Amino acid sequence: MVKKQEPEIPVNPSSGNLFADLGLAEPEKELTRAELASHIRQVIKRRRLTQVDAAAIMGVDQSEVSALRDGRLANFSTDRLMRLLTALGQDVEIVVRERSSTADRGRIRVVGEADA
Repeated sequence: MVKKQEPEIPVNPSSGNLFADLGLAEPEKELTRAELASHIRQVIKRRRLTQVDAAAIMGVDQSEVSALRDGRLANFSTDRLMRLLTALGQDVEIVVRERSSTADRGRIRVVGEADA
């Protein structure tokens, strides 16, 4: 029996930033917010906090914790996400340094302890 050949699905390599690949206006900003929110979710999970408990610690409504959990970040600026991390007892460092390559633009990157 001869197998029917499946049509080839075109694949585009990733740039490393899904938001840039999707053509969003400010992809670095979106990626930064997503990474910060991911760190918030990790802290909440690691500490086994309920949404109500996490909300009380961060000084937000439970619905905002739900939005963070679900990746709905429209109402969260980078600054606000960093403040929420500090409310959860996390240190947030911002390091500015000279770009080591010859690229025209620098980059923004969120790195957690496990990534460092």
